[in-house]
Amino acid sequence: MQPKRFDQARPFLTLGILIAGWLVVPVAVKSFVRASFFEFQAPLAVAASHVRDLQDYWGLRLHSNDELIQAGRDLGRLTASYEDKVQENGALQDEIGRLEGLLRLPSYADFRLEHARVVQRDFSGWWQQLVIRKGKNFGIPVGAPVIFAGGVVGRVKEVRAYTAVVELISDPSVRLAAKVEGDDHPISYQGGNNPTFGPPEGVIEFVPLNIYASSTIPKTLLTSGLGGVFPPNLVIGQITSVEPGTDGLFKTGEVRLDPRLSSLTEVTVLVPINPE
Repeated sequence: MQPKRFDQARPFLTLGILIAGWLVVPVAVKSFVRASFFEFQAPLAVAASHVRDLQDYWGLRLHSNDELIQAGRDLGRLTASYEDKVQENGALQDEIGRLEGLLRLPSYADFRLEHARVVQRDFSGWWQQLVIRKGKNFGIPVGAPVIFAGGVVGRVKEVRAYTAVVELISDPSVRLAAKVEGDDHPISYQGGNNPTFGPPEGVIEFVPLNIYASSTIPKTLLTSGLGGVFPPNLVIGQITSVEPGTDGLFKTGEVRLDPRLSSLTEVTVLVPINPE
């Protein structure tokens, strides 16, 4: 009878020994094993990403000529619109440079735009992150801000040889200085406790008492530029509610983030030209 019980308990005994052994392993060895496992796994994720791109390509080849012609016309109109915006942006940059020269103001830190394909998404209850298809091979640094057409995506958390992990702004560990559009008072933003399949949200603190917002009349939350990570005036999300805090001096509120964060396929990393 006892040998049978021992055989039933053997898997749990083995698991307990492995866990105990892992706990006494030095931190340096754990870091090396984790990095090695990530680098071993990364080519598989990158290869799967290339396969998805190939599937999308052949899927487009199956469209009819009329659909392709219509798509080409739409793309032509969009390209013309972007060309106008590029010219307008160039004129505005020249005007900013002229005003900075007249007022002797320092220029904003310049960034190199590095576009990257999303390889993998991880939206668990513990963290919210993406893996992109560029890393040390493209000079991506840890802590670099990541953006997309709708505003802030997050910041680079880890950099490997050919991939990088991006921590989304919906992650509870992300905190940054923000401001309400039309108001220069700095407030604190933090990622919320987002469920796996729920919409991304965040929370704000130290909101001035004169700020009001609701789901019907939301306010836009922007980066303040403080902290030296994110440039100013990037869109974070929409403030959908604010209420007085426990101290009575400030308000707290909720922020609805862009729902496209959970379905991004392409992002842009802002790589500082002068990191110092």
